[in-house]
Amino acid sequence: MWTKAKQGKSDYYPIEVHWSAVPGRDEKWKEETIRNTSEEQFQQEFNVEFLGSSNTLINPAKIQQLISQLEEPLSVANKIKYYEMPQKKRTYTVVVDVSEGLGLDYSTFSIIDVTEIPYKVVAIFRDNGIKPVFLPSIVVSEAIKYNNAFILVEINSIGLQVADMIHYDLMYENLIKIQLKGKQGQQWTPGFTKKISFGLKTSVQTKQIGCTNLKALIESDKIIIKDQQMVEELTTFAADKKTFKAEQGSNDDLVMTLVNFAWLVTQKFFRETVSNDIRLTIQEEQRELVDINLIPFGIIDNGLEEEGEKDADGDLWFGAESYGLSDNGEYDWKYRL
Repeated sequence: MWTKAKQGKSDYYPIEVHWSAVPGRDEKWKEETIRNTSEEQFQQEFNVEFLGSSNTLINPAKIQQLISQLEEPLSVANKIKYYEMPQKKRTYTVVVDVSEGLGLDYSTFSIIDVTEIPYKVVAIFRDNGIKPVFLPSIVVSEAIKYNNAFILVEINSIGLQVADMIHYDLMYENLIKIQLKGKQGQQWTPGFTKKISFGLKTSVQTKQIGCTNLKALIESDKIIIKDQQMVEELTTFAADKKTFKAEQGSNDDLVMTLVNFAWLVTQKFFRETVSNDIRLTIQEEQRELVDINLIPFGIIDNGLEEEGEKDADGDLWFGAESYGLSDNGEYDWKYRL
């Protein structure tokens, strides 16, 4: 409600009062409050950063930025929200998370433009009533529309049935196949091998990699998200013991498509296929920042004294033989301390 009011999309008028405007609240009060609680709690309770818990995967300040960048979809059809229609010569990936269609969790998929960095979420599907048997035809239809996009299906439970239908019944060629390679874990493979699965089985390892990489993608602006429901899920996707999941009473089905996508972009075959490497991009940006900070500033003294004349105050002056003549051919005297 607050965001819509600030964007002028509702009839509410937003009035914001900073904590320092309250009598008795000064910097000393702020320091004392943070000392007795925490920086995160202060930001949330007093500094209007009320989006997300203090232990969300994504920093609340970044969530606030995502909220300000939300847009209405170009069109909505059959529970699919389109933020960008298919464009020729671009590469897309569809990431699918499947529920049982009992009105509880949602079956979702996100269509992501992976042609270049930043990646862009261009369409999403979210429905908690669709039966798994009907989902494959929708996924494949949209994948074909988006230039025969790659499809990654999460196959922990009922998702295995969806992946099998996409491969065997619909014979879709660009279904991503995963191979288990011992200690190396699951890896995307071209498929010319035995013992492969037609999707990703989410594990502690894949989720940890996905969450870590998703945080890096979002907080370094390497993925563009415009959908309100997806951002809302990020506000409740919080730490729970050694993992991240939706807080009680919330959903994380759309976020899990992002987590699995973030795992996918770490794969060697993905980097070779789409010709970009997100880790290399982030590393290069960080290296550039370090180089900028290390650029020397100041005057380099070569140890040689230049000829000049000192005035009565001891200041040194140099003539035109060092700096050139002025436009009118006269000496251009310049002052140097």
